[in-house]
Amino acid sequence: MKPPQRLQSLIEEGLIDTVVRQLMSGKEAMVYVVRCGDETRCAKIYKEATQRSFRQAVDYTENRKVKNTRQARAMAKGTHFGRQAQEDAWQRAEVDALYRLAAAGVRVPKPHNFCDGVLLMELVADENGDAAPRLNDVVFAPEQARAHHATLLKEVVRMLCAGIVHGDLSEFNILLGADGPVIIDLPQAVDAAGNNHANRLLLRDVANLRNFFGRFAPELLQTEYGHEIWDLYQRGVLHTEVALTGRFEHQHGAVDVSGVLREIDDTRVEQAARLLRLRSGA
Repeated sequence: MKPPQRLQSLIEEGLIDTVVRQLMSGKEAMVYVVRCGDETRCAKIYKEATQRSFRQAVDYTENRKVKNTRQARAMAKGTHFGRQAQEDAWQRAEVDALYRLAAAGVRVPKPHNFCDGVLLMELVADENGDAAPRLNDVVFAPEQARAHHATLLKEVVRMLCAGIVHGDLSEFNILLGADGPVIIDLPQAVDAAGNNHANRLLLRDVANLRNFFGRFAPELLQTEYGHEIWDLYQRGVLHTEVALTGRFEHQHGAVDVSGVLREIDDTRVEQAARLLRLRSGA
């Protein structure tokens, strides 16, 4: 196929040999299957902020580091340069998270390069060598659902031990590779220690996993893994080999009304986004 303009510079620099086909067009990027020598990889082209439906919410961008104080001031003022700097920081967040998580052994696509707003990374394939499907496109037997749920909980723990919370984890951004689930789409990843919303985002990530796999194995709907994981993390005893129970005893106290209302609002926004993705097939 004719290479998209955004991939032309990577072809000229020898990072890509040929563009095979478009793999998907999502809320924040377009992904193409490309050939690099003897390897088949994928190239993720980030959309401009004006073309994206996913908002760069303050919950995700809180405490993200930028190159210098000039950039920070420009971003705070919302100048043209500041918006460009914010866009660059948003894209690099995924690149940095991928490298960090891959080094920690988390099941994410292996990153290869980042150039001109294009992320070149491993193509996650199924057992036939084709592009792996999203979890949302697969029906599971109860034992498969339980097994994949357990695998992904271990990955959530491994991510948190590496200091990262995905922040938007769901069946829409997990691929079912030949050897199991692989987590993708990390531009909204947050620093667990430096972001005040990390706890709420982790609980939502784990709840999304519970609710999805609970469709196939209803007993999972009664579990409390999110609270258990965060409690272990807060107490400094979380590690990659921890044995989770799915049980957690809540401490009853004053109700955070504003927090509850915010969670309800987040759920509404997320449900609207899910319906949009289902309708668009993205």
